[in-house]
Amino acid sequence: MITLPNTQFHTSVESPAKLAANWLIAGVWADEPYTGPCAEMLADLRESGDFIGKHLELVPILSPTNVTAKRLLFVGLGNRADAARARLHDAASAAARHATTKKVGTVAFIVPSPEWTVAIGVGLAQGCQGPGVRKTTPTRFAPNDFLLIAGNEADLPRVRAEARGLWLARELVNTPPCELYPETFAAAAADAGRLTGFEVEVWDESRLAAERMGSLLAVAQGSKRPARLAILRYTGNPGGPVLGLVGKGVTFDSGGLSLKPTDGMVDMKCDMAGAAAVLAGVQAIAELKLSVNVLGVLAIVENMPSGTAMKLGDVLTARNGKTIEVLNTDAEGRLILADALCYAAEQTDRLVDFATLTGACMVALGTETSGLMTNNDAWGEQVLAAVTSAGERAWKLPMDASYDSLIKSKVADMRNTGGGRWAGAIAGGKFLEQFIGSAKWVHLDIAGPSWAESESAALDAGGTGCMVRSIVEMAKRFGEQ
Repeated sequence: MITLPNTQFHTSVESPAKLAANWLIAGVWADEPYTGPCAEMLADLRESGDFIGKHLELVPILSPTNVTAKRLLFVGLGNRADAARARLHDAASAAARHATTKKVGTVAFIVPSPEWTVAIGVGLAQGCQGPGVRKTTPTRFAPNDFLLIAGNEADLPRVRAEARGLWLARELVNTPPCELYPETFAAAAADAGRLTGFEVEVWDESRLAAERMGSLLAVAQGSKRPARLAILRYTGNPGGPVLGLVGKGVTFDSGGLSLKPTDGMVDMKCDMAGAAAVLAGVQAIAELKLSVNVLGVLAIVENMPSGTAMKLGDVLTARNGKTIEVLNTDAEGRLILADALCYAAEQTDRLVDFATLTGACMVALGTETSGLMTNNDAWGEQVLAAVTSAGERAWKLPMDASYDSLIKSKVADMRNTGGGRWAGAIAGGKFLEQFIGSAKWVHLDIAGPSWAESESAALDAGGTGCMVRSIVEMAKRFGEQ
């Protein structure tokens, strides 16, 4: 069901001008002289104003002279002073998107400095995989090989692991919901564990009931597709602390009886992007054999309307015994995360959850930045630093006690909505906070950056693979503490 690119990554010390490739890609700083292949040609382009090196600017040369490669592509890197992993990643992705619209064997990229090997390598991986997973004629062709000229060979394992993780997360999000549902998602997790070397335990609906996961089961009861909980365990530091990662996995969200309109439902196959990121991140961690222990918990359901569906006014009982008044069946993600967080908090005291939780977070922060909420400022800063270092974006939202009233219920311990227009993203975070016990916890609302509504210079439309890179960086830093 899940088919990923088989592209290989290598480094090379060969002269760029003598290297045989279908495409040779040269990054150009806007504020520095260029001394690479076809420097005279680039000087003419600059003089005529046809290329200045601004970030993501592209100029292809289809018949370059004095170069063995069949085609040359200049890509703007912007000013060197602004260099960061996110910018180099996006530049490489934009270049790969241009170079992979036809079948090619080898794409080579001149890495501007060895420190940017991971940024360039994973960026190329981002750009070579499109969303057309079921087109009879593909619109994107991953090459056989990416060559990172002057790249740091020691960084290749991370490039390969993050690339494969990114491809897995994006393919899961882009897979049609008729093919990806709780049972098949759990099977994909089990396959990843067998292939990469981490344990996967899957709980079916009877086990979920025995484990008192009433909140999660309530969301699933309107669908013919039964719920699943996939528990991933990677042990790279026996006896050491455990990093807990929890992912929201709603494989399709109709809104339940609080039915979404067509425009709001059409992309709801992406509502499992948090679980996809956790699975792909754990796969990458296991492939890298990092010295860290990781627990991943994927709460996987389909939210559908039917005669058996959860109703407004229902009161649910979560794993920790707390009761929840349901006032909107479209606020379902927090209900499945409640039980998943309860379980994870019983296993470790360091948690991060990833969820396409609220449209309100997109209203507040746009489509490129995740909302970060935490019950522990120090832990929140550690997670934020890892996200930033990985080239992704998050912004901290307040979580003080003045927001507690947002989820106050008259008939239960809490309600599942904020009850109004204000602070909707924080209301979701406040709800989840009720289920993490004494653990240090971060909630990342990834509703915006997990899905691209339309293509841009660096991204194809569809699933983006948001947070896979950040999870690897979190785990690396956690293992080094």
